[in-house]
Amino acid sequence: MKRKKIKLLLLTGLIMLFCSCVTNEYWKLRIEIPERAAVNLDDFQEIIITDFFVEKEPDDININKELKDYFAFELKKNIEKTVTQKDLAIENEECFKNEDFWKQALPEKAETVVLTGKAQYSQEVRKALLEREKKQHETPFRSELKLAQRKFYTLTLDIYLIDVQTGKIIFQRKFDETKNYENPNQTAYFAFFDLIQNVKKKFFRNILGEEKLQERYLILN
Repeated sequence: MKRKKIKLLLLTGLIMLFCSCVTNEYWKLRIEIPERAAVNLDDFQEIIITDFFVEKEPDDININKELKDYFAFELKKNIEKTVTQKDLAIENEECFKNEDFWKQALPEKAETVVLTGKAQYSQEVRKALLEREKKQHETPFRSELKLAQRKFYTLTLDIYLIDVQTGKIIFQRKFDETKNYENPNQTAYFAFFDLIQNVKKKFFRNILGEEKLQERYLILN
């Protein structure tokens, strides 16, 4: 967060320096403008990733473990805070809004935010009739239909950030990602990493803000 502010100040300084020149021309600049994050994490020193409440998952993947490991790895790379994991079972959805639950679960923690949530991961095979692609010089008549199947994976994830001191939710968002594969043998484990990367991009924009490239005209008097 601080790096973005410094970058913006440097860009502003350069613009002011150019403006001091006397000329009738203008410059067209492309600069990165930081956008405000949806939640302010500046007051927190530590992020603790606890268990997720899993409603549904395929047999060949432990979605709770994969979510905790993935977010721990990515947060450590992208945020200048202490990131740890803790085994803390979430018995039902009511836990997320139970302020006393969080204050009692981590009583010794100050300036700490918990990352947790609810997850549902499902798979299904869908069949459809598709037209076969025509090759060059083939008959102009309608192509024959063939029966094809696709394997679909869907990851639905409600993410919560909770202030441990107050037990209050400071951020909540639902993510719903689906991807299909032609390969009928595609595994749930492999598909999970395709889907969770899409979640990560959106989630990190919420908590870290985003730098967007924008055009600005610098008029030199």
